[in-house]
Amino acid sequence: MDSPEIHIDVKIGTSGYSYEDWRSHFYPVNLSKSKFLEFYAQFFNAVEINSTYYAIPNSFTIRRMVEKTPPNFCFIVKTHQETTHRRQENSQAIAQLLKALKPMIDSGKFHGFLAQFPYSFKNNEENRKYLLQTRELLQEHPLFVEFRHISWITPPMYQFLEQNNIGYVNVDEPQLPGLLPPQALATTRFGYVRFHGRNAQNWWEGKGSARYDYLYTEEELEQWMGNIRQLLQKTYRTYIFFNNHPRGQAIKNARQMLNLIQNQLNIFNN
Repeated sequence: MDSPEIHIDVKIGTSGYSYEDWRSHFYPVNLSKSKFLEFYAQFFNAVEINSTYYAIPNSFTIRRMVEKTPPNFCFIVKTHQETTHRRQENSQAIAQLLKALKPMIDSGKFHGFLAQFPYSFKNNEENRKYLLQTRELLQEHPLFVEFRHISWITPPMYQFLEQNNIGYVNVDEPQLPGLLPPQALATTRFGYVRFHGRNAQNWWEGKGSARYDYLYTEEELEQWMGNIRQLLQKTYRTYIFFNNHPRGQAIKNARQMLNLIQNQLNIFNN
């Protein structure tokens, strides 16, 4: 008996878009960098903004992003490194980021914050309290949290996230000791998956973008279809982003994933 068709919203894109090494791999060689986002938005309906991790932009920059994208486009914005890594002046960093993002929020294209915590951020009472404080500072806006340490992988933690309306980020990354396995977990009405690549050799010691230098095979992506089907069945919307950005590999894999969902599951809706 055929499975019932699932009608649900899925947003697929890449983690960042403004990479010079995507020229010739995706962007035309002579395309002005100011046109990158407009070009990107012809092919994908979502993007993660990673630059906000390094520096909080001004509202003019954000307004231009909004103006360069179509009405159905959505942005997920990474929190500043002060929020996830330094953790000293979190309230100030979040207040500045919220102020800068006002044009995006007002446009309806802002879909939430991504907080990617480091491997050193482990599951303990202090860090759980910090998550709650961060959730409060971000007000009513969606918050998606990516953990790197396996100590967070416990049913009580899932309940904690669900009770506090904190979204869980499923990941694909090298299967090294202490890292997270592939999952199909949703702790809010939104699902979220990030593909980082499986470059085990460079995960710990690789410099710059070397950690994410990986191209998924079609078979490796197909292995995720079961998990993705589960997420789509139990969520209002699911976001899928590829962070294996060197040389445009994320673009190729995001397109493959889009085709897999369209062809194998027949459930893609814009």
